[in-house]
Amino acid sequence: MSIFKECDIRGVYGENLDKENAFLIGRGIGSLLSGKSVVVGGDVRISTPALMGRLIDGLFQSGAEVINIGTVPTPLVYFAKSVLKAAGAVMVTASHNPAEYNGFKIMIGEMPVTPENLKELEKKMERNDFIDKTGSIREYSIEKEYEDFVLPLIQPHRNLKVVIDACNGSMSELAPEIFSKAGYDVVRLFCSYDGRFPNRDPNPAVYGNLNSLQKMVVDEAADIGIAFDGDGDRVVFVDNLGRFCESERSFVILMKDYLEKEKSSVVYDGKSSSVVKNSIEAAGSRAIMERSGHAFIKKTFLENNSILAGEISGHFFFRELGFDDGLFAALKITRILSRTSETMAQMIDEIENTAITPDLRIGMNEDSVSRIMDYLSGFEKKYPVSRLDGIRIEFPDGWLLVRRSVTEPCITVRLEAESRESVLDISNRVFGVDYPDIHQVLSQSI
Repeated sequence: MSIFKECDIRGVYGENLDKENAFLIGRGIGSLLSGKSVVVGGDVRISTPALMGRLIDGLFQSGAEVINIGTVPTPLVYFAKSVLKAAGAVMVTASHNPAEYNGFKIMIGEMPVTPENLKELEKKMERNDFIDKTGSIREYSIEKEYEDFVLPLIQPHRNLKVVIDACNGSMSELAPEIFSKAGYDVVRLFCSYDGRFPNRDPNPAVYGNLNSLQKMVVDEAADIGIAFDGDGDRVVFVDNLGRFCESERSFVILMKDYLEKEKSSVVYDGKSSSVVKNSIEAAGSRAIMERSGHAFIKKTFLENNSILAGEISGHFFFRELGFDDGLFAALKITRILSRTSETMAQMIDEIENTAITPDLRIGMNEDSVSRIMDYLSGFEKKYPVSRLDGIRIEFPDGWLLVRRSVTEPCITVRLEAESRESVLDISNRVFGVDYPDIHQVLSQSI
């Protein structure tokens, strides 16, 4: 598969991604920005220093003014770009992917990178169409400025005991430090840098990856558990009973707090439970559905000057930042919790509940993906179908969304209905005969 995805560049280091790719990517980005300033940061993966070094070499040789902020979570790259008024930014990371992956998250100008930007970059690399000009490189530490910015915004009303699971990723040092300075009692779990991710997979949105956090929250009688992904732009929560909190419910807690102060638009991804749209509209605000994917959500969020945006993967975007930040989201949630006498479990249980599957990833090759999408297209003869993102079929008692993954060779499937029985019935009607394996996966997940 190509390393060029819809929203970023990603591959397996040593197989389809290497230092030469990094150098050419640097040359291309430096040329696209005509020698302007570019912030560069990287995560803790074993391959990141080599890739980051060659990326910077390429930027330098295309005349870029490189600002190297070192090993940081992704939100600090966005923050540094804003504070330093840089023309671009690159984060060397594969985000939530396993340790053997790596990649590049790119910003060119004020908007997130588009598929068209990435195609243009790929063409420059293929043609060696680069500017030859000597740039500059300087190192810069951004952590203190970030800390000074966020701490006044999230001071708690009462002390809480929080367990932080950083999966040995980029938030391992920064998150516990800021939570401690904010006045919380912090229990650390997997909070030391290790780019092999030896203790858990770096994707916190997969239920089974948080078993250790769930157990520690209960054992420590903590108020909340906080789990970051590998590069720290996503966060998922565990309540005080040790239960996994679906990101839609966490998002509803955030939006209730924000929308009681100001009516606004809120952007959400099409995989979200109906509880998200219902909660936005119940607060007298405008719900904007967008296709899944960081760049698509962020673009719509910025264009509409929305107060919030969220994805079920754990990305939460904030107007006061202009970008998504897992740490800021965690600080906001804990501040909301500190202002009430309720527990996190009580806050979660107050939110409307529906029968909905997790966002399920089912691995398959491109030919199989194409066949399934063609098969599902046939349902538009009977039911309303949206193609905003993949194929979303609206049934009288629920909906089914099937989409191609933008980062892995698989489809993602999600199904919501009025009851568990309705979920099973819809799944059986769609997949039972032609794709029984998918029906079995859906049936076992609900």
